[in-house]
Amino acid sequence: MSTNPKRGKVIILVAPSGAGKTTLAHRLLKDFPDLKFSVSATTRPPRSHEVHGRDYFFLTSEQFQKAVDRNAFLEWEEFYGGRRYGSLISEVEKELEKGYFILFDIEVKGALNVKAQYGDQALTVFIRPPSDAVLVERLRNRGTESAESLQMRLDRARMEIGYADRFDHVIVNDDLERCYSELHNLVTSFMKETTTH
Repeated sequence: MSTNPKRGKVIILVAPSGAGKTTLAHRLLKDFPDLKFSVSATTRPPRSHEVHGRDYFFLTSEQFQKAVDRNAFLEWEEFYGGRRYGSLISEVEKELEKGYFILFDIEVKGALNVKAQYGDQALTVFIRPPSDAVLVERLRNRGTESAESLQMRLDRARMEIGYADRFDHVIVNDDLERCYSELHNLVTSFMKETTTH
């Protein structure tokens, strides 16, 4: 790790699908000018509006595998359908060296890997839905889930919630404004802490 006194730190948000994480992440990025979103690499093809390097780093399966082989990722994961996503060390380090704080929106295991590498220079926050019933209702209200995909997301959510106690903080999102206020306070105090190496 660098000795740059102005070096940034890492903030990791994790939540099951439907717990409100994306909304919270967007609000943080709007409120903290020194906070930058970690752009992931992916093997999925770009959508029409997406730009390489801004939305994702779009890699072929071969390029992604080469990056895995040379340990170029902080974390990576393969999802249904063989699509892979990961956080490139070089990109994260480049922004940290400029003094930016990097916001990660990643899966549970990836979050714990990043925390293991950055230690007290990383803040991990788990956003938890108030209950299974609320989570089911939120996912149903999206209108995008089949019965099968709803069950898959619920199974995954229960698995993820099982890891919540390994995070620095757990916030229950039973009220978006209260949840955001708590998250905002955590991020503010973490960003103010003196960086030591």
